[in-house]
Amino acid sequence: MQDLIANFRVQDALDIGVIAFLAYRALDLIRGTRAARMLLGLIVVFVVFFFSQAFDLYTVNWVLDTFLSSILLVIVVIFQSDIRRALTQVGSGPFFAADQGLQRGDVDEVVRAAVTMATKRVGALIVFERGVGLSEYIEGGTTVDAAISRELILSIFLPASPIHDGAVIISERRVAAAGCFLPLTANPNVSKALGTRHRAAIGVTEETDAVVLVVSEEDGRISLVTDGRMVRDLDAANLREKLEHLLV
Repeated sequence: MQDLIANFRVQDALDIGVIAFLAYRALDLIRGTRAARMLLGLIVVFVVFFFSQAFDLYTVNWVLDTFLSSILLVIVVIFQSDIRRALTQVGSGPFFAADQGLQRGDVDEVVRAAVTMATKRVGALIVFERGVGLSEYIEGGTTVDAAISRELILSIFLPASPIHDGAVIISERRVAAAGCFLPLTANPNVSKALGTRHRAAIGVTEETDAVVLVVSEEDGRISLVTDGRMVRDLDAANLREKLEHLLV
């Protein structure tokens, strides 16, 4: 025991700590997603593989050995969206993120527009760009490039507007584009009661660090989505407080 303690280095503790942290972050990242079930499936495959070796099941062992010989490629294919999301979060850390902050006046305009649309049951989807660029979604929409204002946001989302479908993306304190299409979440744990707007809001925040405001057309509820998690039933005061905390 004393020899073991004597041979233990600070580097060993650091090595164990880093691996433990990475394992924890990986499990936290895939918790509640399809990837968690896929990981469980891979564990079952490994268990069957070890049993096939122990009980000399040659055919099963050959099939699984062939499969597991390409396990790195299999992992990349299966978990590509989760790997991309993890790398995006690393790249959007405080040392890499650009300043996409809004002014309180910008937040006030957005809050006023959201409350008006909620009262009138006008559906809306507003995406706020932060550290991760949203150019691929902006390019797919209609370019606006205008200052943030309540009147502009309302005019975009009114049903009579030709660009009311899709999302408005706010970038660098300007309404960059409207009518933008976002990826829908594939998370099986998302409530079936949520519509396309809410699923799109969750989807884009799973892949980027964006903040998304959703106004429900059905019930007029205002929701805010970050990191794939949704906070619903916000009033004007709570919405303003959260937006200022996240964006100002």
